[in-house]
Amino acid sequence: MRPRPLLLVLLTLCAALAPTLNAAPASTRPTSAKADAKAGARPVVAIFELDTPIMEQSSADAFPFGPQPVSLRELVRRLNHAADDEKLKAVVLLADRVRAGPGQVEELRQAIARVRAKDKEVFVHSDSMQFGEYVLFSGASRISVVPGADLWVNGVRVEGVFLRGLLDKIGVKGDFEHVGAWKSASEMFTRDAPSPEADAMMNWLVDSLYGSMVDLIAQGRKVSPDQVRQWIDQGPFNAEQARSAGVIDAVEHRQDFDAMLKQKFGQNLAYDRRYGAPRQPQLDFNNPFAMFQIFGEILGGGQRKQPSTRPTIGIVHVDGPIMPGSGKGSIFGSAAANSTEIRNALDDAARDNQVKAVVLRVDSPGGSAVASEIILDATKRVRAKKPLVVSMGNVAGSGGYYVACGAETIFADRMTLTASIGVVGGKLVTTEMWNKVGVTFKPYSRGANAGILASDHAFTDPERQHMRQWMESIYDTFKGHVTEARKDKLKKPIDELAQGRVFTGQQALELGLVDKIGTLDDAIRFAAERAGVSDYDVRTVPQPKNFIEKLMEEGAGSERDSKWVAGAAGAAGAAGPLFSMALPYLKGLDPVRVDAVRSALSRLELLGQEGVIVTMPGVFLPD
Repeated sequence: MRPRPLLLVLLTLCAALAPTLNAAPASTRPTSAKADAKAGARPVVAIFELDTPIMEQSSADAFPFGPQPVSLRELVRRLNHAADDEKLKAVVLLADRVRAGPGQVEELRQAIARVRAKDKEVFVHSDSMQFGEYVLFSGASRISVVPGADLWVNGVRVEGVFLRGLLDKIGVKGDFEHVGAWKSASEMFTRDAPSPEADAMMNWLVDSLYGSMVDLIAQGRKVSPDQVRQWIDQGPFNAEQARSAGVIDAVEHRQDFDAMLKQKFGQNLAYDRRYGAPRQPQLDFNNPFAMFQIFGEILGGGQRKQPSTRPTIGIVHVDGPIMPGSGKGSIFGSAAANSTEIRNALDDAARDNQVKAVVLRVDSPGGSAVASEIILDATKRVRAKKPLVVSMGNVAGSGGYYVACGAETIFADRMTLTASIGVVGGKLVTTEMWNKVGVTFKPYSRGANAGILASDHAFTDPERQHMRQWMESIYDTFKGHVTEARKDKLKKPIDELAQGRVFTGQQALELGLVDKIGTLDDAIRFAAERAGVSDYDVRTVPQPKNFIEKLMEEGAGSERDSKWVAGAAGAAGAAGPLFSMALPYLKGLDPVRVDAVRSALSRLELLGQEGVIVTMPGVFLPD
């Protein structure tokens, strides 16, 4: 394959970015608060603008210029630094549609609590607020919104997605088997409403999630849970209604919020708008060599820290649907947790003598059973040499729980969704769909089960029996891993905890499926204690690559990898041709539900590859 013209790509980027970077001349750029503080001992307030997605995994540079998605751990690190910074007077959170899952909300709440525990106030100002955002910001010292703001403090709503009617319209029939009465992942394709078991499970999950959110609001606002429930039943609120009810503290425009801070801390107050964040490139395009200088700095690793010789706690991420093989070939990063990269990362961490313990951070609904087994096997090799701790994020279910079984200690957030110990398998029968467009096929097979996953017919009785036996063996293996790992920690027999049942982290703790309620930072500290180290570094394994490194790696890739333009819409994102066929029936629907359908259909793509998967049921949609 002919190499891509990398220099041409870089020069094209220069041309595209130059107007943007030139838009703010040096004379009008905000002065560094740190420089101001040194010059005149000005009081400093840290500003956190929460207006980009909060990601699980960090990146050296997702893109070298402009707003960057922030990783959860990076944001928590910056808040922790703010808590310990004696020169800092307070923290301000400017909220603009914070995109964080329930587990991430809990972790950020703990970071906010650490700031307040150091006698620093945390101020929140927003134009509007959704319920999940309010759960997060209720931990602040003071909450204010602009006049006319809306506050959707009105409770929790989730929806299961059912595609049976859609598949009927395009002439496709789902033929699925599942092991476990509560293993309802296939119901979205075969039913138009949940089974009684799935319905009961969703109710116990929503009850637990709602209870945890109520408790977090009550703790933050220092009111009773009954008062919080009363607020929720009265919501949503406009700004004045929320202030009168005590849901928030003030209604003010941004300039009035600024005046309040200056009245409190002094008129010479300095704002640090990138407090604790990595330095971004600053270019003067009056210099014709400026762009070459900055790209040389990135290519040469000028921004990278020199390797430390101190003991290290390594973090390996299992982030997204668990997929077999490699996820290479996307400069925008993979949208899946690919077994090859994760196995390699775990093996590297096991071999690295500087890494004294490993934290496996899991935020995954599961996926391929084979890929889950590969990752679990790699965790056992780590544990044979050093402490291995699991930290669960928003979700760690089915395959996400499978890969966690190798750890000696499992941390979860109270609102983590986990367990779902079960198996689903099957296929789509598409003959009617092809008949509608006048396409026919003539199969030729040798071997009794050669067509077991063929899409031209439903399972025959012998095929169904063979499929069930295969799935039962995977299910028995899954249960075996759980019982071997958890032993007498389990509070009930495994069959009363498995069968596809999903639990929140709090419920899983009570049942012995996890060991502790705590954040990623809690898991890191625990791993360090188990390793017997008190002075240590923390780093992701492998070290994240910046944008240019990814681009260069892609430029040297094979023809197989040349489809990088698809980016994160690969294995776990876009659902491929099936979704394209369904799109005429989706036009006009709201985008959130369209995304949910896209996510549901993507599971069919994985089923088409694997036949049997270990994945969470349904698609949960916050309203």
